[in-house]
Parts: sequence; structure tokens; C-alpha cells
Amino acid sequence: MSILESELPTEMGFFEAVEAAYPAELGKAHGALKRGLPVMVECDKELTPYFYKCLRDRLKADSLQCIYLDGRPPADVDPNRLPPTMVGILLMQLKDLVRGAVGDRIVVLPHLDLLTTSQTGLTSEAREVISLLYENPQVLWVGFKDPSFALPQVISNLFAHRESILGIPRGRLSKLVTQRESRKFGTELNPYLLYKHVSGLNAVRLRRLLQSIEGEDYPSTPEAALSQLRVATLGGQLSLPNLDLHKDIGGYTRVKKRLQSEILDILQRKDSLSSEKEVLRYEALIPKGMIFEGPPGTGKTLFAKAMATALGAAVTVVSGPELKSRWVGESEERIRQVFVKARQNAPSVIIFDELDSFATARGTYSGSGVEHSMVNQLLTEMDGFRSDELVFVVGTTNFVESLDPALLRPGRFEFHLEIPYPNSEDRRAIFDIYNANLNLKMSEAALDYAVKRTSDSVPGTAGYYSGDHIQALCRALARRRIRSALDAATEVVDVDEVLTEYLDLPELTSLEERVVATHEAGHAVCALHCEHVPPIDRVSIRGDVAGALGVVRYAEAAHRYVVTRAQLLDSICMLFGGREAEALLCDDVSIGAAEDLARATAIAKALVQTYGLGDDSVGPRTFETGRDEMPIAEETRNKIDRNVSEILSQGQLRARALLKEHQGEIESLRDLLIERKVLDSESLASLGHPVKQGKEAEE
Repeated sequence: MSILESELPTEMGFFEAVEAAYPAELGKAHGALKRGLPVMVECDKELTPYFYKCLRDRLKADSLQCIYLDGRPPADVDPNRLPPTMVGILLMQLKDLVRGAVGDRIVVLPHLDLLTTSQTGLTSEAREVISLLYENPQVLWVGFKDPSFALPQVISNLFAHRESILGIPRGRLSKLVTQRESRKFGTELNPYLLYKHVSGLNAVRLRRLLQSIEGEDYPSTPEAALSQLRVATLGGQLSLPNLDLHKDIGGYTRVKKRLQSEILDILQRKDSLSSEKEVLRYEALIPKGMIFEGPPGTGKTLFAKAMATALGAAVTVVSGPELKSRWVGESEERIRQVFVKARQNAPSVIIFDELDSFATARGTYSGSGVEHSMVNQLLTEMDGFRSDELVFVVGTTNFVESLDPALLRPGRFEFHLEIPYPNSEDRRAIFDIYNANLNLKMSEAALDYAVKRTSDSVPGTAGYYSGDHIQALCRALARRRIRSALDAATEVVDVDEVLTEYLDLPELTSLEERVVATHEAGHAVCALHCEHVPPIDRVSIRGDVAGALGVVRYAEAAHRYVVTRAQLLDSICMLFGGREAEALLCDDVSIGAAEDLARATAIAKALVQTYGLGDDSVGPRTFETGRDEMPIAEETRNKIDRNVSEILSQGQLRARALLKEHQGEIESLRDLLIERKVLDSESLASLGHPVKQGKEAEE
């Protein structure tokens, strides 16, 4: 698909460029005017005078004359007697025109958008202009509007024929590059490669940018020239990110692999194709709309920016709540302008942050109803993409299930990428990046400890550690090193102090501390002697995990997807361990086992009612009630209740027996906890507990 230098024009002016770029649009506008149809042309302000001149030349050949009304006063008129504004002058000129003899002349209005405000409402002067536009049916109008502004419907209705010009048709691009300019891209010009950097430019702006390219002739690669174009085409609130998908984002191997293989690799492969038919086939396969879903702080926007970096695309991040406006029509107008700017600066990526804030399923709105119109506008803009435009829309959300189904159908947001909380491997990779970038000098022990500690839930929240939390932790470590003028390695104690320095930890009395330590030691010893409970990773009585004075965290089970009855029964036994240890070694039993009892009861009920793993009196049957389920007989309810109670009683008795048998271990572990407050898997190895390597999960 490359073009030799000799096949390109030697010179080209702006008017020649417009003729070369838009022959179809000029021809259709010319034909409509010859048939007596008013024409509206939507194009950049920069393009308006050049397109008008080319159209006027065609009309002159048919003996059709044009009157160009741009609001400028005639040279022979006293300026002191003219209205003070351009709209006022335009109004005066229109009055004289429509109420006089127009004949066969065509009236050109190059600034239709002056007749509307930012809320698409109308000023008093604009209303008078509109009445004049409709006053004389003999007038044949040509109107130009900027795509950045919306016109009221009453103005649009005046024009029976419309032409929309946004960017350059790919097939015409080779007509707009001169031989001298092509030398900056190498010995041959690849218009398909060039097009993805200039697809949103009008022909006039493209010519100006091509003339301004500097550098050596016939370089080995066109990257230097393309880079100059990319920087020059950037405008508005768009920015060029610099974020490497693999180097700057830690972990998430599966997420990266899917994004790379399904989007980036296909686009890179498209750039190397030599067949126009193959290019069109590839373009039809690439999804333009994407949903990045996952909990807050997991890097959804970060992945979108990394994708944009790989594409050399500009990025605009739009917050869903910021799009909403109390003015009628302005929310939709904001969405439309976002898309116009993105298309003008293609390749680009539009990131709708918190997409669910306005794109929830229609019929579920509780507000003013503006969300309905915003969703419709978003759908309209996405349906208007050309297949050769490199404009992608990424919607980030924490609640993908709440989005309007119309957004999720193929052709719109058809590509879904889930970005979950980071697992242990991901967290380690994220720590590695910040360790290097912030010069934390973390020791291996500190790194291991940080990875393990961030498997807990975040204090004060119900969520777990995300990439943002890890970044905040590493920044806090860096500030600590600066405050302490620390040049040595960051150790476990440093990580621990940063994690707990500003936590409102409970101040337990010695008696309370003994009860909590006994409770957690009971859980730990039961876990040690229950075959199917995962190995212990950490025991704490410091109150540094949200909602608990103490906690036993377990390593991730070896078998995560197949759960057996024996595993669930062992879990029930372990959950009773804390309460039974208190009963064995303390004077009384505290209420600290409330959550343990709730979880044990839920497991026992699930065994009987959901999984059909109760005794023979109940049988292998599901007893979940619902609209289509038969009601459960009272006798059956009693059997279920007795079976659940029996499972719980057996678990309690089993825990009690284990703890009596291993009372010495409980006392040793309790005393060690009181002394150290926190024990890791290595510290527990002395008690005979195996050390588990790998991912962690809180039990």
C-alpha cells in the first residue's frame, strides 16, 4: 500500500487540498443547491472559508451568485451607525436581504453557531434572526456550523441537505502529501500508517502541519515525522500518556495478556498489512467500546492509559458526575463535545470514569431523568464512528451489572476486562516497581512481610488492598525514610510501623489481652489438628485488622475450586476453637465468638439446605425457597433444624476434645502471643505447624 514519491503532487495550496480531499462532499452540496435545496455544512471553522470558495467556484460555472453574510460591516458604512455586535450586524444585513430582491443569489451564513448559547438556548437577537431565516421562502441558504456546537432544531430544520466533514477520508490522504513532504517519512509513503495520526484533521490543517515537519530526508523510519504530527495535533484537554503496559504496571499477567492479544496485537498487525481488503477486515474486528470493571483503586484508568500509550493515542478522562448539568441539554452537549475533540485528535482514547454514575439501566433512574438523555447521546456518538477512525471509548465501573444493557451489546461496549484486587504475585510485582521508583531499598524479609500484610482487608473498610493502597503504603515508607534520614534497607519493622502508626488500635487490659490471646490460640490449635484447614500464615492480637481484636489468617487452600464436606466440617470445628478455648482456660466465655458462631451456622445450614450433605433423615435435596419452589412442610423444617443443630454440636464437641488433648499447645501459643502480639508462619513452625508457601487468603 506504499506510494512512491514520484506518484505524489509536487506542490499543493489550501484550495487545491480542499478540492482533493472533499470532492464528494463538494459535489453533493453543489448538486443540492442546483436543485433548490438549502445546504448545511458541518466543518471546522478553519475549513469554512476554503470549502466555501471551492463551492462558490462550482456555482459560478452554473451562473449562480452567492452573498456571504459573516457579520462584517461594509467599508462604505459609518461604523457609529452600526449595531455593536456581530450578531446585531448580521441581523441588520438579514433584514435588508430577505425583505429585498434576492433573485437567483444564494445566501451564505458562515457562523450559524453564533445563533445559540452554550446551553443550546436562544438569545433574543437569535430568535429574531430565526424569524428572518424563515420569512422569505425565495432565499436559498448555505449555512456552516462548527461541530463543537449544537444547533437548535428550529435552525437545523431549515436545511434539507446536510454535509458533515470531520477529518479526511482515508482514500484521499495520498492526494494531500507533496513529494517534498513525503521525504520526511522515508523513501515511500504509507498512507495507512500516516492516516491513524491525522484522521481527525481537516485538509487545511493537515497541509499546515505537513509543511511544518522538520528533520532529515529519507530517514530509516518515519517515527520522527509521525511524532511531530502527534504532538502538533494534540489539543484541548487531551494528553499523551507515557505508561508502559508491562514495565509500569506491576502484576496482572492475565489482564495484560488479554489486552495485548485481543486489542494491541491486532492493531499492530493491521499496521503491517499490505492489502486494503485485509485492513478493512481487521478494522471490523476491533472493538471500539470497552468496559474495564473492578473494585476501586485496582488500576482501571491506568490500564486504559497504558493501552493509549501503546497506540500512540491521546487520552481524555471524563468523570461521569462532572458531565451532569442542571441546564436542559447541556449534559448531552458535553458528551458530544468530548467525542468531537477526541475524533479531531485521533488516535485517542476517551475514558468515562464512573460510567455507572449516569449510564445505569434505563427505567432505574431516581434523579431528574437527564441520565436517560445522556445514555442516548452516548449511544448516538458511538454508533457514528467510522471503522477507520482510531477512537476508543473505555468505561470504568465498579458495578457493571447496573449498566444499561443497550451499552453492552456488540458494536458498543462489547469488550469487557475485569481488573480484580491484586493477588500475592500481583502485589509483589507492584511493590517491586515502587521499591525501585521510590528507592525504598526493601529487604527480602520486608518485601515478603508487606505482601502478606496487604492480603488483609484495609483497616476501616470492607475492601482489600488495591494498587492504590500499595502505592500509598510505599509513599508513606518513602516519607518515613526521609524523616528518619534512613539510608539503610527498609526492614519488617518499618513496614509494620507504617501500617499501624496512625491506626486507632485498642488498648487492652492484661485480662482482656489474655482472653483475646486464648481465643486466637484456640482457633490456631484446632486448625493445626484439622486436616482440611489451610496452614496458618499469621496470628495477631494487636487489633490491626478491621472489626476484630484478634485474627488468624490462613494460607490459600491447595484446592480452591473443589470444596468437600470434610473441609466444611473442619471449618466448623476451627470456628468453635476460640469459644471452647475460652471455656477451657478462662473463668468465663466472652461474646467475641459471635461472628464465629454466625459463620459456623451458615456453613451448617448450607450443608443441609443447599448442598444436600445432611443426614439420611433429610436426604440429598435442596431446600432453598423461592417463587417456584414448593413450600417446606413443618415436619421437614424440624428435621432440617435438628440436622443443623446436630452438625454444630458435633463441631463444638470435636473442638472441645481437640483442645483438651492439646491444652499445653494452647497455653504455649497464648503466652507467645501475649509476648509478641503478632506471630508469622515461621514463628509457628516451632509448634509443629507447617509453613505454607504461596498465595494467602484470610479465613
